[in-house]
Amino acid sequence: MIRFDEVTKVYNGTHKAVDGLSLEIQPGEIFGFLGPNGAGKTTTLKMLVGITPPTSGQIEVNGIDILKDPIQAKSQFGYVPDNPDIYIRLRGIEYLNFMGDIYNVPPQDRQQRIEQMARDFEMTSALGDKIQSYSHGMRQKIVLMGALIHEPNAWILDEPMTGLDPKSSYILKERMRSHADRGNIVFFSTHVLEVAEKICDRVAIINKGKLLYVGNVQNLRETLGENTSLEQMFLELTENE
Repeated sequence: MIRFDEVTKVYNGTHKAVDGLSLEIQPGEIFGFLGPNGAGKTTTLKMLVGITPPTSGQIEVNGIDILKDPIQAKSQFGYVPDNPDIYIRLRGIEYLNFMGDIYNVPPQDRQQRIEQMARDFEMTSALGDKIQSYSHGMRQKIVLMGALIHEPNAWILDEPMTGLDPKSSYILKERMRSHADRGNIVFFSTHVLEVAEKICDRVAIINKGKLLYVGNVQNLRETLGENTSLEQMFLELTENE
């Protein structure tokens, strides 16, 4: 389980990027985190993975406090940031082995996982090339592969489908569903509302750092209108905030 307890992040002493966020993501679900630009989505994920500390509040991953035991907490998840900025002078296979070393993945397991993911994402022939030669989409794929190489319980993905071709996006969505169905967690932010509507078990909508809604899309639709799309619901909730 991922748990936020009254989490607030203040920048420059006055700007609340996240304001009193309390949220739980349960095992076995794909949880979509939605909001307009500047809503606080990326700040929330960066606090969750230990990149930036909260000003106040507590964050736990599988019962482990990210501030009190950061190494143990970080072993529980794989994180894909919103921008695939990585070590571009490494070859793809070198980067994956580097990530495997960080997470203590045994060589035999590592090789099998790399081969499988490379086939799935059509990266086999590119692993020997330097990352600086990769397109944006290929860099996104190699970051995904590195984040998942240790088969973490929780996947924390910030706009994971940005730059992916349709086939890779489909494969990633299938992997997300399979991972959650095995009792694990997928927590991801997205601007693509159609994706969230199709694959998420629950969603949260955040705007100006405040949580506006948590629940499944159908319950929200029943409140705002049976024939209302997620996009229309999203606009109605956020436009007056």
